[in-house]
Amino acid sequence: MYLCYIDESGTSDIPGNTSHFILAGLSIPIWHWKDCDREIEGIKRRYDLVGSEIHVGWILRPYSEQHKISDFESLEYKQRRTQVESFRKSELLRLQKTGKRKQYQQVKKNFRQTSSYIHLSLKERQNLALDIARFISGWGFARLFAECVDKIYFDPARTSQTIDEQSFEQLVSRFEHYLQIMGNIYSKQQYGLLVHDNNQTIAKKHTDLMREFHHKGTFWTEIKGIIETPLFVDSQLTCMVQIADLCAYALRRYLENRETELFDLIFQRADRKDDIVVGVRHYTAPSCACKICLSHRKIVVPISPATHS
Repeated sequence: MYLCYIDESGTSDIPGNTSHFILAGLSIPIWHWKDCDREIEGIKRRYDLVGSEIHVGWILRPYSEQHKISDFESLEYKQRRTQVESFRKSELLRLQKTGKRKQYQQVKKNFRQTSSYIHLSLKERQNLALDIARFISGWGFARLFAECVDKIYFDPARTSQTIDEQSFEQLVSRFEHYLQIMGNIYSKQQYGLLVHDNNQTIAKKHTDLMREFHHKGTFWTEIKGIIETPLFVDSQLTCMVQIADLCAYALRRYLENRETELFDLIFQRADRKDDIVVGVRHYTAPSCACKICLSHRKIVVPISPATHS
């Protein structure tokens, strides 16, 4: 049996505040689950993050308070945390006095989301993300599936689907194909379960879609190997969903900003057939020359804009 951990990066809203929406799933066999979890927990322990969620989008932001602390990097973790917290309390009190409620709420949210990481310098946080990505790149048993949608080229009227619906159907179809291939290799039906970050806005939608796929199949395949509807879990408590978050983030940052360090590591795990990437797709203009499209286009015939690239 295989577990496919799913998370997203960017917003599916059009236009939203990101140019791309990414839905990514990382599949691992259940007999490797404990080893993977142990390796990630080992990295967390090294960075004093035991019990903390790995949310890369918040981890890799600059924290301006750290630049205001003299010799920040020479301090011990406990001293760093104490001084950053002191700066943050002062800033929240200042904003309260100004009466700028909207700004106060946003800054308070930023502080809350990053509170677990304030003892780490930006360089250390970058190394943390790279250490995790290096582990993922070495998991030869893992497979990455993802739909990466460039929203400029997405036409919901033509597809009769929302970005989120298309992405989920694509991911489900590719994971199902993978299970069927593994079943042929082992001459035995292989089964899989989707484990999804518990986003309340999409939980019911994806559950209903999966029920429909079990009944009618997707556009590309019958569902024979994926069991049940997605299992929605709290990403704060489930380490491997946090790894899916890193994968989705790395894909989006590469496509939007051409950041390659994390991408080049996790893309090694993209599902392939005869060295052609089949597990990850970039939905964009046919002329796109990104690494995903170049790895995928080799088996694609000429197409119209905003279809398979």
